[in-house]
Amino acid sequence: MATTMNKPALAEIFGPTEGSALRIKQAALVALGIAALALCAKVQFFLPGNPVPVTLTTFGVLTIGAAYGARLGLVTVLGYLALGAMGASVFAGEEAGLTYFMGGTGGYLLGYALAAAALGHAARIGWDRNVALMALAMLIGNALIYVPGLLWLNGFAESWSQTLAWGLTPFLVGDALKLALAALILPMVWKLVGKARG
Repeated sequence: MATTMNKPALAEIFGPTEGSALRIKQAALVALGIAALALCAKVQFFLPGNPVPVTLTTFGVLTIGAAYGARLGLVTVLGYLALGAMGASVFAGEEAGLTYFMGGTGGYLLGYALAAAALGHAARIGWDRNVALMALAMLIGNALIYVPGLLWLNGFAESWSQTLAWGLTPFLVGDALKLALAALILPMVWKLVGKARG
């Protein structure tokens, strides 16, 4: 069982693997990941009458979690959230700071951390090498974003039907496409790595 729980994440097989060089690589990956998440958040649009924007952030969170592993993926997402909490313009729209966390998207932000950790764990047990297992991991990650997101958003709605209309149903098709793309990317990269090393 120990071996199945100890597969490397994609980011761990490139570059230094120990010492100060590893720490520098990890710091660079965190900075790159935060920048990627901020960029994903800016690719966004609003649906009519909906306070929650459609963005690429979930795609970024799930992919970074799987590519970085649980620990580094979680640190990256927490760093992203911390920057936003301090007022940096890293979220969708121009709002930032702690007040943004209190708005309709607050629960989804918590879900990002949960999803990144879950996808990192999935990578650790090798699910990122198989399209079907990666798709399952992405579904689990999406659920970990939606559950706290919808529970929080319900506090801003008049009913659960309104909550679902605001925070779930408009995003299902887009999330399915993002999920499919993310589920294909990592197994494909692993195949390329295997061929390059073979």
